[in-house]
Amino acid sequence: MERHIKLTLLGGILAALAAGFILGSVADEGSLGGSLQHASTLVRENVGQPADVDFTLFWNAWDALHERFVDSEKLSTQDLIYGAIAGMIQAAGDQYTVFFEPVTNKKFRDEISGTFSGVGIEIGKRNDLLTVISPIKNTPAFRAGVRTGDIILAIDKKTTADMTVEEAVTLIRGSRGSTVTLSIRRNGNPDADIAMVRENIRIPAVEWSLLNANTAYIELSTFNQNVDDEFRKAAREIQKTSAKNIILDLRSNPGGLLDSSVYIAGWFLDPGSTVTIERFGDGSENVFRTSGEPELRDYSIVILTNGGSASASEILAGALHDVRSIRIVGEKTFGKGSVQEVIEFPGGSALKVTVARWLTPNGISISEKGIEPDVKVVLSEDAITAGTVVFGTPGKDPQLDKALELLK
Repeated sequence: MERHIKLTLLGGILAALAAGFILGSVADEGSLGGSLQHASTLVRENVGQPADVDFTLFWNAWDALHERFVDSEKLSTQDLIYGAIAGMIQAAGDQYTVFFEPVTNKKFRDEISGTFSGVGIEIGKRNDLLTVISPIKNTPAFRAGVRTGDIILAIDKKTTADMTVEEAVTLIRGSRGSTVTLSIRRNGNPDADIAMVRENIRIPAVEWSLLNANTAYIELSTFNQNVDDEFRKAAREIQKTSAKNIILDLRSNPGGLLDSSVYIAGWFLDPGSTVTIERFGDGSENVFRTSGEPELRDYSIVILTNGGSASASEILAGALHDVRSIRIVGEKTFGKGSVQEVIEFPGGSALKVTVARWLTPNGISISEKGIEPDVKVVLSEDAITAGTVVFGTPGKDPQLDKALELLK
């Protein structure tokens, strides 16, 4: 029997990883899939079959395919089984509920670890179009000028129409030193092909600096497995400075581990404060609360967000905003607030399934609305592309400048 462990992860998600906010992961030995890894024959058993479901049509189609298909000797039982499962999952109509074959599942796990090979973008679906949620700083995609909101029309000339996020991830990722070309459409501009050389991507989760004697600037890039330790180290170093203010930059942070968003919220909020509410389809709820000492509680805080801020970063921003009325500057967040659980099966395959939705402490659905800034400051794509906007640099970053103004 397969076992689930709630893991807490996005989008995630990251060399072109699936935009998913993952709650779950799993371990596993089980009845499903153990025989699939090297399947060459198929045993038609009714074990586990729902009593009110007739699979006759499925088997009729199976038999007809094998009897009539022109290249029937090339049919792979394993591939057909995986394809049937993937088709069933896709029919659920939720872009974040997907079936991972073993190879794709391994890549997905590599991405969660925070180190992988690719070009460094978070992607998802918006209006059924493959869309860039955010490029990761200092990666091939970032340096090539890929931007939040870019629509990916093709990958190495292969159209992305009807392509799942996971299929796109598999195509974009590859061996270090190889090249991938994305065909991009941006804000009605002429379509452009952007070629990038894949690299080994390691994502630094936290970087910080002093902007002036009173203000520390923390750039939180992702919620991967390194973020807790990196944030703790940064917080300890900031506490040794003269800073009384903190600007928490969540821009283009695609999300990641739920536990880490709760942990980091605990540095700013009193113990027992609600960080997020997990609401399931049956109406039941889980409430995630802070614990530990809020060592950054007395600092004045401003948060920066944009359209690339998703899942765990939205949860953190929503919690600090709702509980402490901490102001948010920038642009509306992406709106990725559903919860996925990853169920692994023997043989290496897995199911990532949406099981719930996230709400802010005030009950706002992140998926439906995203997080609106208190002070809206929109950066023009032309200014970003031209390099006149330099993120994190006072005087060249209008959103950061507005945050500094508010802290005065």
